[in-house]
Amino acid sequence: MRIRAGTAADVDVVLALMDEAVAWMVARGQTGQWGSEPISGKQSFVEHVEEWQRGGGLRIAETDDGEPVGALIVGERQPYVREADEPELYVILLVTSRRSAGQGIGGALVERAVEEARAQGVSLVRVDSWAGAPRLIEWYEEQGFEAVERFQVGDWEGQLYERRI
Repeated sequence: MRIRAGTAADVDVVLALMDEAVAWMVARGQTGQWGSEPISGKQSFVEHVEEWQRGGGLRIAETDDGEPVGALIVGERQPYVREADEPELYVILLVTSRRSAGQGIGGALVERAVEEARAQGVSLVRVDSWAGAPRLIEWYEEQGFEAVERFQVGDWEGQLYERRI
């Protein structure tokens, strides 16, 4: 596996990975993360991915033969979380192919974010997720993050994590 910078052509890759993740979560009865409809049909989300890619924060994990198996977007904190007291790198999006589950792709993408934070001289990486999936919270803790606070966005409850490096 390798991780490379994303391009405008990779917006569709991110959307396909997101659609796959949504379908997997819906099949498990977990619609609280991203809903029950394909993300690719949500124009506002498509525009966000395009904007994040233009900002330079998109990374694509792919197999040695070039098959995309994950995506990471890093950048500025999301407006729905409190501002950090120090400079940070924020993981805006992290998604992996469910077909490649258990291969360490998500962990490798997290480590890529940590490496980028170090290269920028930043010692704080933050990320958020849906608070309604205990296994997801455990996974972030296994990656070295600490669950620091919950927050609400309308009816959606989120969990904010921090990792000091």
